[in-house]
Amino acid sequence: MQIALEQLSARHPAARAAQPAAVQGLSLRVAAGEQLAVIGPSGAGKTTLLQLMACAMPPSEGALRLDGADPWSLPRAELRRLRGRLLLAPQVPPLPPRQRVVTAVLAGRLPAMGLWASLRSLLHPSDIPAAFAALERFDLGDKLFERVDRLSGGERQRVGLARTLLAPATAWLVDEPLSALDPTRARQAIHTLVEGARERRATLVATLHQVDVALAHFPRIVGLRDGRLAFDLPAAEVTRERLAGLYDRFEHELQGGAPANPSPEPEAAVPPVLMCR
Repeated sequence: MQIALEQLSARHPAARAAQPAAVQGLSLRVAAGEQLAVIGPSGAGKTTLLQLMACAMPPSEGALRLDGADPWSLPRAELRRLRGRLLLAPQVPPLPPRQRVVTAVLAGRLPAMGLWASLRSLLHPSDIPAAFAALERFDLGDKLFERVDRLSGGERQRVGLARTLLAPATAWLVDEPLSALDPTRARQAIHTLVEGARERRATLVATLHQVDVALAHFPRIVGLRDGRLAFDLPAAEVTRERLAGLYDRFEHELQGGAPANPSPEPEAAVPPVLMCR
C-alpha cells in the first residue's frame, strides 16, 4: 500500500484549544512495500502519525491518501474494507487476559473472515500450525496454549508481533514494539518483523525509541520533533549531529532511557540475529 501525507495536521480530540496540534503540516510519502522507522523524543507525534495513517482519526488539515484515495471521502463500507488492509499494532497489544495465546495470534486473521467464521475461530482455533509457526519465529512456540495473563510484558508484546505476521493487512503500522524487550530480544524481534513484512511485501512503518535498532534494521529513518518533520533520510545519512539536534533536552531517551514498561521480561540468551485492525 502506498501512503501519502500532504501538509497533514491533527489535534487530539481531548486536547485543549491552546495546545498545539500533535502533528503539524507533515508531508511524507511511503512507497508500497517500503520499510521505514520513525524516531523522535516523547511527545513528538509518533503515535498520532500512525493513528492518522491507520484511519483511526481524521486529520484536521491537509490530506491523507492511501493508494491514491482519500479514505475520509469514501462511503462507509469502502472505508471499512480499506481499514481491513491496515494493521495498527499499539505498544501494548489488546490481548484479553484469559484468552489462550493460540487464539490471540489467530485473531490477526479476523479482518478477512466473516462473522460466523470469526466466532468459530474464537471458540475452536482453526489453524493451530500457522499460529505455532508465527510464535516460533519469536521464540514463543512453547507458549502456544498458555493463557495471556500468565505471560510477561515482553512475551505479550511478542505475541502481538506474531499476530501481525498472520494479518491480511498490506500496511503494518507498529507503535513502539520493543518497549518491554531486552536488547537481545529486541534485535531478534525487529529482524523477524522486518523479514515478515518483506516476505509479505507489506508496507511497514514502525515507531521506535531504540535509535540504534532503527538505524541497523531500517533503510529509511524519519525524525519527528514537536509534531513536525525534522528529517527524512537514508539510515546511513543520520549523523550523530542530527540525532543530537532531534533529541536536544531529551538526551536520556537517545541513550536508551525511554520510560520503562512496568513488566519487562528478563534478558534471555537467544541468537542475536534472527526480527488494524
